Amino acid sequence: MPEGSYLYCDVSLPVPLDQPFTYSLPATLRHRVRPGSRLVVPFGPRKLTGVILRCHDERPTVAMRDALRLIDSEAVLSPELLALGKWIAGYYCAPLGEVLRGMLPLGSEIRRGKVWSLTDAGRDAARQLMLDSSPDDPVTRVLGMLEKRPLSAAYLAKALPLADKAVRALERKGFIAAEQVQTERDPLRAPSERLRVSLPVSLPVSLPGSLPGSLPGSLASGPGDAKMNKPERELRAFLELHPGSHNLKDLEAAIKNVSPAARSLARKGLVALKPETVAVTAGVVRTRHSLNPAQQTAFEPIRDAIQARRFQTFLLYGVTGSGKTEVYLNAIDAVLAEARSALLLVPEIALTPAMAGQFFSRFGDRVAILHSAFTGVERSDQWRRIRSGAAAVVVGTRSGVFAPMLNLGLIVVDEEHDGSYKQEETPRYNGRDVAIVRAQGAGACVVLGSATPSLESRYNAERGKYTLLELPARVEDRPMPSVALIDMRQEFLETRKQDTFSRKLMEGLGLRLENGEQTIVLLNRRGFSSFVACRACGERVQCINCSLTLTYHKRDRRLLCHYCGYAEKVPSVCPKCASQHIYFLGMGSERVEEELHRAFPAARIARLDRDTVTGKRHYETILNDFREGNYDILVGTQMIAKGHDIPNVTLVGVVSADVGLGMPDFRAAERTFQLLTQVAGRAGRGSVPGIVLVQTINPDHYAVRMAAAQDYQAFYEKELNFRRMMHYPPFTAMANILVRSEKQEMAMRMSAELAGLLTPPPEKLKVMGPAEAPVPRLKNEYRYQFLIKAASRKVLNELLQRFRSFAIERKWGATALVIDVDPLTLM
Repeated sequence: MPEGSYLYCDVSLPVPLDQPFTYSLPATLRHRVRPGSRLVVPFGPRKLTGVILRCHDERPTVAMRDALRLIDSEAVLSPELLALGKWIAGYYCAPLGEVLRGMLPLGSEIRRGKVWSLTDAGRDAARQLMLDSSPDDPVTRVLGMLEKRPLSAAYLAKALPLADKAVRALERKGFIAAEQVQTERDPLRAPSERLRVSLPVSLPVSLPGSLPGSLPGSLASGPGDAKMNKPERELRAFLELHPGSHNLKDLEAAIKNVSPAARSLARKGLVALKPETVAVTAGVVRTRHSLNPAQQTAFEPIRDAIQARRFQTFLLYGVTGSGKTEVYLNAIDAVLAEARSALLLVPEIALTPAMAGQFFSRFGDRVAILHSAFTGVERSDQWRRIRSGAAAVVVGTRSGVFAPMLNLGLIVVDEEHDGSYKQEETPRYNGRDVAIVRAQGAGACVVLGSATPSLESRYNAERGKYTLLELPARVEDRPMPSVALIDMRQEFLETRKQDTFSRKLMEGLGLRLENGEQTIVLLNRRGFSSFVACRACGERVQCINCSLTLTYHKRDRRLLCHYCGYAEKVPSVCPKCASQHIYFLGMGSERVEEELHRAFPAARIARLDRDTVTGKRHYETILNDFREGNYDILVGTQMIAKGHDIPNVTLVGVVSADVGLGMPDFRAAERTFQLLTQVAGRAGRGSVPGIVLVQTINPDHYAVRMAAAQDYQAFYEKELNFRRMMHYPPFTAMANILVRSEKQEMAMRMSAELAGLLTPPPEKLKVMGPAEAPVPRLKNEYRYQFLIKAASRKVLNELLQRFRSFAIERKWGATALVIDVDPLTLM
């Protein structure tokens, strides 16, 4: 749209209502607004930040309110990204405003809060209470403060310790009212360790009245510094003697009160304060390798598509250790040679530093990283680097697919099968599929890489929708690891012991310790014991918010719900019958670690799961220590199963291959096969061949058996046949519908109302439900489920839009109806 002067604009707001809202533009904004910019507007009693969709002069027929403030002088969402957001909203049946909010990492730049003011009734009450009540009464004090002027909730909480309770009481009586406000966050208020200070470029080199080589005391005495306090003068003098940019936190030891001094001088324009740029460390530095014949064969069609600027999707199927990353790197080289940009998506936050380190060593400061473990300030800084064109290579997790790339030429989705590409809250998009749609709009090519491609991707390659590229062998002719299945039923018959580890696995662990080699031990379950039960009555200790048992965590001495976070102490007696015969059943990674310590006291053992990774850098610390040989054994959940290249690992032990195999989910076998194949691929990536020992009580299950044989093609054919017979994806489009409420009767009533829309059953659709969800109660909400299969996506989408419209008409709560298109789990 050409720039001009407009009277009105349509704004998408982050609210459940899926419609744009039209606002009139004050004269000061009419020349400045443009689609893709953020705008602060009134919405009921609140002020919300929305994204401008359209600017126009078409006067609406309904009353309008004026827009309040424009945040961005330039659009933060390009026309390409706005179009992508609209596609996501339509395909995944999500409100556009919530989609656009999720696409922008700039929320940290907006400060939200409440401002309290007196109502008319409150003014009358204030005068009476001033006469009748003690002046020290918190309610009276709050009324007295608000009688002078409206105050923010943050100010009241700071000025008066008991303000929260008093405010709640006054609000219930109608004496005060809150206004939601949004203001731009002052970047100078960032923590000092995130700011760098320097002299502004426009200032003269010497301070007024200073002499070259003089001491800070004499430097600080010039006539231009008369209004500065001592810390301000010392800081200016330091910067004069030490040119360049300095971390503000580092100066605190040398200059007292340097942080407030720097902020004060920055507001006067006498020093420059800028956010600290996020450092990308080199991590694992890979030597540049020449491509082997298989890699070259895979790379050439990708290069040709890049040079032709043609949209094309490639599925790069390569066994573990086959050198897929080197193909990615060469493809990015080809993109940069065309003066275009490249985006690499990885599934886990945990993988980002390691992968980014490899790319940083190859492409230098042209690399930016984007993931949710960063603070808001760090994400905003990286986002702006990408948008300015300073970073042409981006490594990110799922939300990185929305990076504001200039002239996008390539998107690589590593481990494309991974479930963490699917977002678990609205909008429930799949980052892999969004990447393909984005690349199509940009005329870029997509590379989907995996050793265990999802059935949908492999089927698309079979149909010719994707181009299949294969890396059938490991680099340097290294052998694939040998895999042995250990039947734990037979182990019990022979030993008469219910041990965690088989004799063969214990022997293998001891041998690796003797040889100075390393081992990975996988159990994809957190905690020490799966649940706590009473031997007398059979009662299991359950979460008060969910219909799930609590997991015992021995280190923290508590029972924990892994879904809602509820925790309680370990009971000394049964809560139902008061029996003291409490016992612990099942095992988790914490128990595996303890038993290994007991069996091998001299071994250096680390554990890697959600319980041990407490900080955003902790994961990389543990992994680097293991890579450098500071640990002999690494125990963990699926976090250790994929993406890691540690040459000294020669043994992988799987404590139980059956975890997850019995889940009520049609993808259970696929996930088990992928996890076992991926963790097996961690062994033997150096000069010593690897061994994988898989303990199971289902050695004849096809997912376990074919993972041990590392036969992806056989698994694909068998699983595809099952999906075809049962009409599951990729042969049908599918959606999972959840109806939820804190009251069971309400959830059942809403489910029945929704079922009424399906009577008579729509053509070309198969509906299962309503029925209780596999987890009937979660986070204090009762849940009922519909599973809908359709031969046509268009028919499915039309039905889902009817569901949404029905929920809005009936004024259901914003979270009562959950629509999950292309679900990866039915739990």
